Amino acid sequence: MPSFTTSGLSIAYEVAGQGPPVLLIHGFASSGKVNWVDTGWVETLTEAGYQAITLDNRGHGRSDRPHDPELYYPTQMAEDALALLDHLGIEKAAVLGYSMGARICAFLAFHHPERVVAAILGGMAMNLINGLSDGNDIIAGLRAPDLSDLTHPTARQFRIFADHTGSDREALAACMETSRQPMARADVRRIEVPALVAVGEEDEMAGGPEALAALLPQGEALVIPRRDHMRATGDKVFKAAALEFLSKHCSSVPIS
Repeated sequence: MPSFTTSGLSIAYEVAGQGPPVLLIHGFASSGKVNWVDTGWVETLTEAGYQAITLDNRGHGRSDRPHDPELYYPTQMAEDALALLDHLGIEKAAVLGYSMGARICAFLAFHHPERVVAAILGGMAMNLINGLSDGNDIIAGLRAPDLSDLTHPTARQFRIFADHTGSDREALAACMETSRQPMARADVRRIEVPALVAVGEEDEMAGGPEALAALLPQGEALVIPRRDHMRATGDKVFKAAALEFLSKHCSSVPIS
């Protein structure tokens, strides 16, 4: 798996296919492979004529995993994504993020709109502004001596997921401390790029997508039927809507 260095950290990435580039930013405790390859997203995008670019966020997968919470603000991880586009010589790309990756995507689109042709925010709604209420429980769950000690459902869910993906739980705990930094409502209103907000119908963590989409100047909302936060990621309705959205906004993107 290739990698590059930015801000003193090694960031792993993969590139598949040819065509207009789509940068995929995974969620908390996941990786480029788990979030995008294993769920069929890379295959879906490449078969539709796009270049799919995945990365492992700092603290995740095969990228460096520091234990310092000061290294995990979403602005810093957005700069990693931007540095990857620079590394690959890509001037503009569509960006698809899920959960934490959607928060990173939003910060990237806000600070560098000239580099983002369109944004898809999956598994993210008004908690982009309000923050994540379960964050401290998730941190405690990651640091708990044993899974059997956990009763909080979200903490158990993420602990099981972190163990399943072979994650560095201390790095994830550090990441959770600062990566959930909210975005100011006024800044959300200033994200000018076309944006699709896609959330599972049963996603209690994110909530409905309509309110966030209404704040975005070019926002659209998608409710993914019968899916919760974990099961919406690879849903066929989500993929179909994303492809339709990309087809409207990526036709003029330079092919890398």
